[in-house]
Amino acid sequence: MDALSKSVLPPAIRSRFVDHVNGLRMHVLEAGFDGGDRPHVVLLHGFPELAYSWRKIMPALAQAGFHVLAPDQRGYGRTTGWDGDYDGDVGSFRILNLVRDVLGLVAALEIGSVAAVVGHDFGAPVAAYCALVRPDVFRSVALMSAPFAGPPSLPTGEPAREPDIHAALAGLRPPRKHYQWYYSTRAADDDMRNCAQGVHAFLRAYYHYKSADWPGNKPFPLQSWSAGELAKLPTYYVMERDQGMAETVAAEMPSAARIAACEWLTEAELRVYSTEYERTGFQGGLQWYRCRTSGTLNADLATFSGRTIDVPACFIAGAHDWGVYQTQGAFERMRGAACTHMLSCDLLDGAGHWVQQEQPAEVSRLLTQFLEGIA
Repeated sequence: MDALSKSVLPPAIRSRFVDHVNGLRMHVLEAGFDGGDRPHVVLLHGFPELAYSWRKIMPALAQAGFHVLAPDQRGYGRTTGWDGDYDGDVGSFRILNLVRDVLGLVAALEIGSVAAVVGHDFGAPVAAYCALVRPDVFRSVALMSAPFAGPPSLPTGEPAREPDIHAALAGLRPPRKHYQWYYSTRAADDDMRNCAQGVHAFLRAYYHYKSADWPGNKPFPLQSWSAGELAKLPTYYVMERDQGMAETVAAEMPSAARIAACEWLTEAELRVYSTEYERTGFQGGLQWYRCRTSGTLNADLATFSGRTIDVPACFIAGAHDWGVYQTQGAFERMRGAACTHMLSCDLLDGAGHWVQQEQPAEVSRLLTQFLEGIA
C-alpha cells in the first residue's frame, strides 16, 4: 500500500506509515513535522471518514506551532493489519483496544505525551476514553459532534427489564429501525459497497443529508429514549425498516447544481473518500458499531464506572448536527458530570455533522484558542 498522493493533500501535510502500532501498520497524515520542540495533537476521525477529514484544519494547527497527527483508524483507509471479515475478530474493534491503538501510535513515535487528543463522531468516544484512562499521556481532549456521557455503570442487583425499543420502532407507521443496529447487520456493508448508485454517489448523498446544506437538519433535545421521540430524528438515524442506508440517502441526493456549489466537499475531495471505500468496503468501520450494540464487547468500559474526565476539555459541533442530541441527555451529562474541567461548548452556525470540514476556519480558531489557553 502506497502513501496518499501529494496531489490530493495541502502542501503542509504529508502521508506516511508507522509500523508496529498494536498489530497495525498505521497510515498517518502529519503536519508541523519540521522539527523543534512542538507540542503534539492527535486527531481521530469517525464514520464513514478517514484521516483525510482533518485536511482543512491540520495546516492551521501546524502554523499555530503544533505537531499534528491524524491516523486512518483501525478498519479504515490505508491502515492495515485489521480483520475486516464479518465473522472475524470483532473484539479487536472494542473501544479500549482502539485507545490502545492511539497509545501505540504515540509510543511508536516516542512521544511522551500529547497536548490534546481530538475526536469527531465515533472518534469522540475513543478520544474521551484516551483522556479518561491515560490523562498522563493525553493532557486535554476536544470532542466533536458526539457528546461523552461518561462510562457505563457497573450492574448491581437484578438487571432491569428494559422496554424493547426495536419492537417499538418496528410498530411505528411506517415501521422504523435504528441505524446503529442496522450497521451491525451482515447486510450493511454489501448494501453500501455494492449499492445501485455506486459508492461515490452514495457518499455524496450521505454527507449532504447530514450537513447544514440539508434544510431539514434543525436539531433539538429529545425527551426520552422512546420510539415516539426517536422517530423525530431524520431517517439517516432512525431509518425506515425495509430500507438500507443506500436507499435511505438516495432520496436526498443533491442536484448537480448543488454539488457544483458545495465548497466544503468538492467532487475531487469526495473522490478521495469514494476511491478508498470502493477498495476497502465499509465493514472495518461497521465493526465499531457491532461492538457498541453487542451488549458485551464493550462491557470492560464499566471498569471505569464513576470515573470522570478531569483534564481540560472542550466540545465543538455544528448547530445543525443531530449528533449532539441523538442520545437523550448525553450532552447535558457531559457538561454537568462526565467532564469536570469543561472549558467551552460551541455549536457553530453553518455546520452540520461534518463540522471540521463545513466550518474549518472557525474550528481551527476554536481549537487553537483552547490549546493556547491550556498551555
